[in-house]
Amino acid sequence: MIKVFVVDDHAVVRSGIKMFLDQLEGMTVVGEASNGHSAIDELRILSRHGDFPDVVLMDLMMPGMGGLETTDVVKREFPDLHVVILSTFDETEHVRNALEAGASGFLRKDSGPDEIAMALRSVLAGGLALDPRVARNLTQNLMAPPSDKELLSPREREVLSLVGDGLSNREIADRLFISERTARTHVSNVLSKLGLTSRTQAALWAVREGLTP
Repeated sequence: MIKVFVVDDHAVVRSGIKMFLDQLEGMTVVGEASNGHSAIDELRILSRHGDFPDVVLMDLMMPGMGGLETTDVVKREFPDLHVVILSTFDETEHVRNALEAGASGFLRKDSGPDEIAMALRSVLAGGLALDPRVARNLTQNLMAPPSDKELLSPREREVLSLVGDGLSNREIADRLFISERTARTHVSNVLSKLGLTSRTQAALWAVREGLTP
């Protein structure tokens, strides 16, 4: 019997998942939560007193503590507990972040009951469960050459976004709690990596790439 714990901020989604999983042979839902904090609390209780699950079906986007952060905490506290992300968002960055957080699978919310059941069995057998469309996008992205944006570190993208907002090095330093010299170095590195020659070009690039409104 595969014991499942469902985490989703929509009650109707939790109810639907529980209904079709309970109808499948060898599947049962042992708990549910509407957000990340509640999920962690419930899992802690189940680990001490109840029917601890084998796998968690985790929504990606939830208010407060989202699916990625919750997955990270779950895997640190319960390393043997499998997590499968269930989401309407299947962009490659979301999938990568989920897998890096420790998820064993990533499915779209329009997956059928049989697909979800197969994925749960797969991760419990030690496999990686990815929706075919998600797997295809991930593979294509890995095979494609990196974009200029991917050449930048998270901090450099943050700095570039502020350059796009028109902030000076001093203002960037104050915003990020770093020295003005460090801010200037980041800006210089951004220009060099992107092959740009001025802050104006950098600002326009940030707007074009969606880093700045």
